[in-house]
Formats: sequence, structure tokens, C-alpha cells
Amino acid sequence: MWSRASTDMASGQRGVAVNRLLGPRASVLRASGSVVSVAAAMLLVACGSAPSKPKEAPSEPVAASQKTGATAPGQSGTNEAPGSASTAPVPVTERGKADFDRAVGFMRSGNNTEAELEFKQVALQFPQLAAPYVNLGILYRKTGRLDLSEDSLKTAVERNDGSAVAWTELGATQRLRGEFPNAAASYEKAISADPNFAPAYRNLGVVSDLYLGDPERALTAFERYKELTGEEKPVSGWIAELRARTGKPPLKRPSATPAAGSSDAAPGATDAPGAPGDAAPGPSGAPPTAPDQSSAPGQASAPGQEPREQSSPAAAPRPKAGA
Repeated sequence: MWSRASTDMASGQRGVAVNRLLGPRASVLRASGSVVSVAAAMLLVACGSAPSKPKEAPSEPVAASQKTGATAPGQSGTNEAPGSASTAPVPVTERGKADFDRAVGFMRSGNNTEAELEFKQVALQFPQLAAPYVNLGILYRKTGRLDLSEDSLKTAVERNDGSAVAWTELGATQRLRGEFPNAAASYEKAISADPNFAPAYRNLGVVSDLYLGDPERALTAFERYKELTGEEKPVSGWIAELRARTGKPPLKRPSATPAAGSSDAAPGATDAPGAPGDAAPGPSGAPPTAPDQSSAPGQASAPGQEPREQSSPAAAPRPKAGA
């Protein structure tokens, strides 16, 4: 059995803990001469924390079946470096496509060593392909080898400078290396290569706002990202915060058209028998277009974590007839 003195001492220790945790807030948490429990106090502190900042799109390996702009086995490239002996096109065989697919499987299962070896082998056999270098860049970045990641992704954009995926992944690595202007430039090149590639807009918004102090460009990027993906949370909150910070009015939601015969309808307005009423006007612009990527945009890391990037595994070039 605890004595009264022991109980009072324990209560006093809890009070000291709360005071240290909350500082000036501690006085608010006293009720009837007793201190609110530490658990409740910590809950209040958590509720008062600032909202999480936007996160970059996560990265996944580029698969051969994807149309990503990063030339891979099973796909034809349009912006490969011509005339160089080191990148002379080599017909891709069924065996080469299978090797690439196996490497993607290794990468997705976490077998990084085997994946690295397979991608290197495919890159040696088919030097015109960008996809093996894109996936190597993602793999190196995930394992903390940022120098190798940047080198590999620069090789990818040399192989195919029209690859939005390769430019986006290069920007993600440059951002982790602290090369913020270069990262933004890479995202801009990804957007030039494919104006509908949503992850590039998301990542450009993050680096512009958090690292370059350019909320105007961040707002433009996030609004385009939302237009492409239709994502509401958390992107709508980011947009609202950026509009407030840049002095722009909040976006207004379109109001619904009053139903025919309701009290809100215009006086004297009647619909012809059997004729449907006018539909409510939708938001301006074309409906959102789903981006061409392996992971759906909007997959965000947990609040407080380092922003993450998004990437898609590169696809493989199709074997030519008779290969």
C-alpha cells in the first residue's frame, strides 16, 4: 500500500513533468488543484502542432510494360542519342526483355544486389536504352549512393532527353544532394518533355516552396498537379496555404444549379414537360488526366518525414522482327 506521502510525491513529480513539457501551457491544464495526466497533456501538444508540409511523389522502378518516355525493352525511343558508337541501337531480343523484367522483379522484392547486376548487364547489351539507367539511379538513391545515382540518371537523359521520368528522377536525386536550383531545372525539363506528367509538377512544387522560397512557382505547379490528378487531400490544403501566403483569394467551389420547381428557381421559370433542366456547369478545363506512371501521384510520406520522390520503372524496347 502506498502511503499518502508517497502518493503526493508521485503527483508532484507528474506536475513537474507536465510543467517542463508544456511551459506556459501548464497553468491551463490544472483542474480542482490537480494536474491533468501527462498523456492528456501530450495529446494537446500534438494537436497544436503545425500542419505537415507537402511531400514529393514516391519512386518505383520503371517496368517494361509502361509508357514512361524512358526507352526500355519493348518500347521504341524517339530521342535517343544518334551517331555515337557507344549508343548505337542494338536490336533487343526476347532474352534481353526477359532479363530487364527479371531485374525489375528483383528491385521490387528488395533484392538490390541482383537487380543492380541485371540492369548493368542490360545496359551493356543495349546501350541505346535509358530505362536501365533510370532504374539504377533509383536503386542507388534508395541505398544512399547519391553520386552514383546522379551519374546514372544523367546517362539516362543523355540516352533519351525526352524522358519525363528520367528528368524527374534526376531532379529527385539532385534535391537530396542539396542541388536545389538544378533539381528545379530538371523538373522543368521533365514538364517540357511531357506536360501531363504529374509527378514532375508535384516535385517542382515541393522544391520551389520548401527549398527555393518561390511560393508563386510552387502554387502554379501544385494547381497543375491537382488539375492532372484530381487529388483533393492533401494537395488542396497546400494550394489554399500558398494562395493565402501569396495574397491570392481562396478558390471558390462551383455552386449547384437549383433544381427545377424548387423555391430557389427563378420566378416564372418553368421547364417544358418532360424536358430535363440545365446541368450545373462543371469546373473549367478538361477533366483530370491520369498521369502515365507506375505509382499514382498523391502517395505521400508520413508527416514529418523527408519528402519522397516518385518514379516509374522504365520499359523495355520491343524486339525487332527477326531478332
